[in-house]
Amino acid sequence: MQRRAMFFRPRTKPGSDSNAAVDDLQDVGQRSLIRMIFASTGLTLGVFCALQFMAGNYLFASFELVATATLLWGAWRIVRVRNLLPWIYLYLVPTFSFLLYIIVIPNASKTAFVWVYSIPVLSYLLLGLKRGSLLSLPFVIGACLLYLYTYPVQRDAESLIDLGNAVFCGVMILVFVYLYEARRATAYQKLQHMARTDALTGVASRGSFQQSLEQSIREAKRSQAKLVLVVLDIDYFKAVNDQYGHDAGDQALRHICNSLSHRLRSTDTLGRLGGEEFGLLLRNTDGRGAEPLVENLRAQLCSQPMRYGSQDIPLSATFGLAEWPADGSSAEQLYRCADQRLYRGKEQGRNCVVGRHSAEHVGE
Repeated sequence: MQRRAMFFRPRTKPGSDSNAAVDDLQDVGQRSLIRMIFASTGLTLGVFCALQFMAGNYLFASFELVATATLLWGAWRIVRVRNLLPWIYLYLVPTFSFLLYIIVIPNASKTAFVWVYSIPVLSYLLLGLKRGSLLSLPFVIGACLLYLYTYPVQRDAESLIDLGNAVFCGVMILVFVYLYEARRATAYQKLQHMARTDALTGVASRGSFQQSLEQSIREAKRSQAKLVLVVLDIDYFKAVNDQYGHDAGDQALRHICNSLSHRLRSTDTLGRLGGEEFGLLLRNTDGRGAEPLVENLRAQLCSQPMRYGSQDIPLSATFGLAEWPADGSSAEQLYRCADQRLYRGKEQGRNCVVGRHSAEHVGE
């Protein structure tokens, strides 16, 4: 019997699975964006630093020189840090505070207020919808109050027009940036769901299932909990496709997933590994406890044929079990063991459960 390609293949770097790749892409994109912002802000401050030195404002120029060096160092360092959030706040809070300060410094230009419009843009861009709103609103309100205190509004038409332009422009920026970020966040959530879910059956995708298994092994190592990996393959699935058509085959896959999902615990995970092969992740369960559970699943599949039109199509599956850590300490070792036992069951006639304990009488 020809063996299938192993599910846990060697990877050149972590996160190459589809669901992990979405998160990696988001992280890489955000790091590149932050690095660009740090660098551009540092270079801009460097220009103003030179101008301040030329104007004789040595104290202020020294401050800008330190800030320039810090930002350029941060742009170089940001690609290596684990948690981006503290770095984002360390950039945004001093930057926004500085934007408020330039409104009230002596002899400041009234046009310095326009920099305040960058506050909601940067906040939503780097922190997302919720955190961005919580950070930007106090600074925007504070900037408006400082501006009105520094430059009292006259009641003539020209002054009121200037105030209206400033206010409505700010409101429009806030609204547009908020709507954009809300739609972007929704699109990203849909992309994550698509990457983590098998489109046909609605169960976990192959990449998502592998990630869950690897995470469960890490947690089991810390807590010394038991863990069982089950690999199952639908018996004679090709015959269903050939006899009834591919639509019947698709319904058979969904029927199997629905039958299994109704009997699994909330802590268990069902995923489609490819074709007619599925994986079950049974947490906090050892091999002796898992085999009766899986046997019940096997018997239920046999007792509930799939209704297709006016016909009942009988379905069954063969199950191979592997227990952590008795059968393997890594995800690849567990899958290899479960896969071997699955094929042992296929060779014995299919429609059976083969695990560490049930396999003892066949030479394991």
